[in-house]
Amino acid sequence: MGTGTLESEFLKFSIDKLEQLMEQMETCIGKLTPEQVWTRGSEQQNAIGNLLLHLNGNVRQWILGGLGGAPDTRARDLEFAARQGAPPSELLANLRSTVKQAVAVLGGLSAQQLIERITIQGYEGTKLAAIYHVVEHFAGHTFQIIFLTKLLTGEDLGFYAHLAESGSASQPASVRRSPFPSRP
Repeated sequence: MGTGTLESEFLKFSIDKLEQLMEQMETCIGKLTPEQVWTRGSEQQNAIGNLLLHLNGNVRQWILGGLGGAPDTRARDLEFAARQGAPPSELLANLRSTVKQAVAVLGGLSAQQLIERITIQGYEGTKLAAIYHVVEHFAGHTFQIIFLTKLLTGEDLGFYAHLAESGSASQPASVRRSPFPSRP
């Protein structure tokens, strides 16, 4: 990954955003019991545990497999079929490991590779589009997890409290993290 190019900025932002969202999920799961992680409002809804399994499968398939060349062993339907399973700490550790591997794949891409065409899940597009899809998808489900955590705990998680007049500038960096990647 070069420095100061459009491509390097895109990759850096994508990496930073995945890591920020991962931290927000870890904060959420740390506030929940295992029962809450596997709670569903109805059969048409997913538990947070399902979302963690699903994100792990998605990042593995799209980034590690589609961009990094790892074998695609995803069983997508099982991600949603689970009604209970691994403890939250294990789900998070697996997802954190997958995100770390994905960051390594993204960090190794060149500008030329971003415009290479690939097919993942029957969808054809560029590697850049696949990265954009994964970050967007990861964000969408992270926001669901944030909402469900607020619903289950009744807490304001304070992720953006620093933007309010009453917000504290002394909050942890993961809470105050800028939406823009830091400059070297």
